[in-house]
Amino acid sequence: MLSDCILIVCISICTALLGEGLTWLMVYRTDKYKKLKAEVEKQSKKLEKQRETESNDRTQKKKLERQEEKLKNNSRDLSLVKMKSMFAIGFAFTALLSMFNSIFDGRVVANLPFTPISFIQGISHRNLPGEDYTHCSFIFLYILCTMSIRQNIQKILGLAPSRAASKQGTGFFTPPSQLGR
Repeated sequence: MLSDCILIVCISICTALLGEGLTWLMVYRTDKYKKLKAEVEKQSKKLEKQRETESNDRTQKKKLERQEEKLKNNSRDLSLVKMKSMFAIGFAFTALLSMFNSIFDGRVVANLPFTPISFIQGISHRNLPGEDYTHCSFIFLYILCTMSIRQNIQKILGLAPSRAASKQGTGFFTPPSQLGR
């Protein structure tokens, strides 16, 4: 069981590196992405400074709204540039996931120290025999590992969005409540 866990962590690391490598090839190294990212960074910092010195002047408010709109549009464009690689990586990961899932099908790869809540039990106990819900399937451990490892790899490689841009929350998938600030 320990060897399966270690193998799954290694698979997660390899697939995360593969995904970031493909994203770098398709997106991060392009001039369009670099230009848009620099523009979003610059606008985020400029907008943050303008918000700090906010006054009740109408012209200042209109300038601030124009800056927010410009930042929103550039962030959307940046997300759209990333979108094409997301589809390619999604197809590749689906194929890899189905292959690994068939290898580990019906095998308990870990024992959880708790019983998951009911709607998570379907994933954590997927294709496992028996009623012991502390047993963990491949898919659950793989998803957990990949989610945490990929974020850290992006930070290590410097590919994660900056704090200023993330703080503004003006991406393509940002909830509408944040966009209307």
